[in-house]
Amino acid sequence: MIEVKGLKKHFELRNGFFGGKTRTLKAVDGVSLSIGKGETFSLVGESGCGKTTAARTIARIYEPTEGAVIYGGADISRLGRKELLPYRKRMQMIFQDPYASLDPRMTVGEIVGEALDIHALRRGKDREDRIRELVSLVGLKSDHVGRYPHEFSGGQRQRVGIARALAVEPEFVICDEPISALDVSIQAQIINMLEELQEKFRLTYLFVSHDLSMVRHISRDVGVMYLGNLVEVAGVDELFSGMRHPYTKALLSAAPIADPRRAREASRIALSGDVPSPLDPPSGCPFRTRCAMAKGICAESKPELKAVAEGHLAACHFAG
Repeated sequence: MIEVKGLKKHFELRNGFFGGKTRTLKAVDGVSLSIGKGETFSLVGESGCGKTTAARTIARIYEPTEGAVIYGGADISRLGRKELLPYRKRMQMIFQDPYASLDPRMTVGEIVGEALDIHALRRGKDREDRIRELVSLVGLKSDHVGRYPHEFSGGQRQRVGIARALAVEPEFVICDEPISALDVSIQAQIINMLEELQEKFRLTYLFVSHDLSMVRHISRDVGVMYLGNLVEVAGVDELFSGMRHPYTKALLSAAPIADPRRAREASRIALSGDVPSPLDPPSGCPFRTRCAMAKGICAESKPELKAVAEGHLAACHFAG
């Protein structure tokens, strides 16, 4: 359904209030991936690695600097506002912060119904019935339609955001860390609901998260990002059992383990140094400044994301 080819998103920043020298922030620097219909592809990585920017660029919330986003065989990366509107209906987004993404001056009914109005899908009583159907679908009560976002808990607000995303009956939904702002007890409820909705409507998900245990539960394929680059892509079972990139190994070793005995016995990989700035990324491999395996070639050339096993890609000179 979705194929992303060499996607880049660079931001031009000026020094000083009155302008001056321009610097380029390479938030996403050549991401390629594909997602099959009805599947879930997850993007994982540290905060600031570019996964949310990549998701927003795929959704055309941000304009891509380079690359292509192929949706159903059509390149939507350069479409104008009017040409893009039919694809907006087919492609929706659930945002990380449910309070910030909902207009506090609008009721739930107005928030969910806005998409119906924009795409001229329902009118009159049919519109009101559809809004109540959507609210019920995500586990809220019909009388919640007249309430405002501040009257709900975080989990309920996220349900409103999901209802809004489903209002136009999309095929592809981008879930941008939809549970990170919620209590642990509510996270499982939201994930279970997303899985039920996926099965019921055969939705395709791009799931952005830093929660590796949740990614392992919901995903079919996983892409690991570092400093705006995809460094490893594999099926979820293959990735967790046979990771090849040193950054992926360090990332997974840092994940918390619920069993105290296993946690004591587990070996942790401590990375040296800090994540480089995307304003001044290192030459060659973006991970080389923190990698224990780095050699001269790592500074000289950037490794390509290439096959190291069937269905398993890694961007490392020594991952083969």
